[in-house]
Amino acid sequence: MQTNFTPAQLETPATAHSEKILRACVHCGFCTATCPTYQVLGDELDSPRGRIYLIKDMLENDRKPDAKTVKHVDRCLSCLACMSTCPSGVHYMHLVDHAREYIEEHYDRPFTDRALRWVLARILPYPSRFRLALLGAKIGRPLARFMPDARLRAMLEMAPKIIPPVSRNDDPQTFAPKAPKKMRVALMTGCAQKALNTDINDATIRLLTRLGCEVVVAEGAGCCGALTHHMGKTSESHATAAKNIRAWNAEMNGKGLDAIVINTSGCGTTVKDYGHMFRDSDMAAQAQAVSDIAMDVSEVLMKLDLPQGADQQMKVAYHAACSLQHGQQIKTYPKDLLKRAGFTVLEPADPHLCCGSAGTYNLMQPEISKQLKDRKVQTLEAKNPDIIAAGNIGCMMQIGSGTQVPIVHTVELLDWATGGPKPPAMLAAANGGVRPMDIPVLR
Repeated sequence: MQTNFTPAQLETPATAHSEKILRACVHCGFCTATCPTYQVLGDELDSPRGRIYLIKDMLENDRKPDAKTVKHVDRCLSCLACMSTCPSGVHYMHLVDHAREYIEEHYDRPFTDRALRWVLARILPYPSRFRLALLGAKIGRPLARFMPDARLRAMLEMAPKIIPPVSRNDDPQTFAPKAPKKMRVALMTGCAQKALNTDINDATIRLLTRLGCEVVVAEGAGCCGALTHHMGKTSESHATAAKNIRAWNAEMNGKGLDAIVINTSGCGTTVKDYGHMFRDSDMAAQAQAVSDIAMDVSEVLMKLDLPQGADQQMKVAYHAACSLQHGQQIKTYPKDLLKRAGFTVLEPADPHLCCGSAGTYNLMQPEISKQLKDRKVQTLEAKNPDIIAAGNIGCMMQIGSGTQVPIVHTVELLDWATGGPKPPAMLAAANGGVRPMDIPVLR
């Protein structure tokens, strides 16, 4: 794509980087075939190619964003299916992130939009605040149908039936390996996940220690910054990311780390991009050091000797989270691990398409999100599975709200297959939705 940025504009590092991305685009349109919003809406401007044109025009002309451009950029899921499809290697993720930052700085959103985004940015990344918000939403859910704004209805309906108690395993501490030590790893415990589903981190710790890992929950680590980063709130996202970088570097410079393990793929995509996010700061080297050893939990498990399991006599429909298959290009590891553990793995039709969760997307774009969720649930249920597995809490919440089939994290199944307790979600399904509270946290 031909560009016409001025030398003065290209002195800004973000603009110079975006200009290189724009030049790589050859207008081929392959991206439209795998873009979920284009599949649903059929509008060229709701495809990656259309958004690229809008972003180019906005940045090249130093133009104040208009409502049309903002609408179509906001509708982007950042699922990154376009990056998996693009034959030219267009790094759409960095381009749309820059566009969102530019919009956040230069566009005066309507009051309700500003208010909702402000609330989300100050609640979701903070587990204690999020727990209180979920409790309030649970109480207010019967009133959801009276809410005039679909986004407010979506926020009330998001609250799970059961809000799990706090897991003390998420506190800063070290878990000793239960087998001869092979690795020392830091576990990213996250933010929203600690409020929505504590079973995931508990299962991850059990599984890693059983396979010979010393697992550290680092003092000072928390939210990865993805939620605010994708809202264009760069200063806020970088502030939370910087805390992680400092916390993990302290461990790396102390007893050392072989990996930073991330079991929420949306977070993993962001942490692996820290080197780029901080490339022009005084934390560049530290950030890159973190990105270099950040791994999805499935990557770490592939390095360990997961025992070959007996046939579990269970059909598992595997949902590939966009941030894992497109953002991190991890496509086979989770399925390989589940098969090794003895599960029969089923893959739905159109596995490349997003479920519609996408961070805060299901709250800010509920109509489009619901269409994508319904499509995803239909393709998963068509496989008639006993259970659905995924590697991202957002996907689990999204899909779980549309099906009666139990949905669990991949590590929960692997933990169970290697000696851990049966996933609580499966026990709850067997008990009519009531979660037994006497399940041990660690075993």
